[in-house]
Amino acid sequence: MKTRVISGAVLLVITFTCMLLSPVTRILFFTVAGLLCAYEYSRGLEKIEVYCCAWVMYVYICAQAILAFFHAGPVALISCFCAAVFLALFSGILHKKVSGSGALYTLAGVAYPCFLFNLLMVISVTELWAQTLLVGSVATWVCDTAALIGGSRYGKHKVAPLVSPHKTVEGCLFGLASSIPTGLILFLILRSTSLALPLGVCLVTCVLASSMGQIGDLAESLIKRMIGVKDFSNLIPGHGGMFDRADSLLFAIPTAYLCIYIGSLIA
Repeated sequence: MKTRVISGAVLLVITFTCMLLSPVTRILFFTVAGLLCAYEYSRGLEKIEVYCCAWVMYVYICAQAILAFFHAGPVALISCFCAAVFLALFSGILHKKVSGSGALYTLAGVAYPCFLFNLLMVISVTELWAQTLLVGSVATWVCDTAALIGGSRYGKHKVAPLVSPHKTVEGCLFGLASSIPTGLILFLILRSTSLALPLGVCLVTCVLASSMGQIGDLAESLIKRMIGVKDFSNLIPGHGGMFDRADSLLFAIPTAYLCIYIGSLIA
């Protein structure tokens, strides 16, 4: 537990430092995290003797990082994604070791986690980056904690026993319920700052972001169950790999941005 707390605290310090310094450090942080996740994903597949073309994912992440840095428009971002899809499928033709199954797993990796990390890069250079990252992250972390406590004490009914045997309906409901006070507290904290959001936007964002975060956790658990591993790596002592830490946020933060963006248009 001590190791878990220390490593978690170090990761939080690094994360907040990178987020606050500049748009460049935010993009670099998400680029490194995305590359680590892509690496863990490709290495994990080797355990079931599937060899994806990892360089396609690496190039795609780096190319999108450059586009995000220069605030490229949607046409450039979509074109880059289409090129990655083409390369992913073409890799099965170029490399016998990759073959058809490896090409499909490469394509899956381009979509998840790489595409979602690219969304985080784009979000991190928008005007709403601070509200999005703050509300999305806090709602997810509180939800995870509440779900863990609620599930361990009252959990009886499994959500998806074949995917995540320890996740229960009761735990998920506790996590969802925690998003209401989280949204209220964030509203009260932010209302006197430049990051102020309407109460309704705070509440809806926390509810939807935390819900999508739980789905993201299950999505990553599905991949781990398929591969047959508990964690993708031991990069972060007590927490597993980068992919194990980012799974919920990859779903929660884009959801939070969408909610806050729509809320800003309505307000």
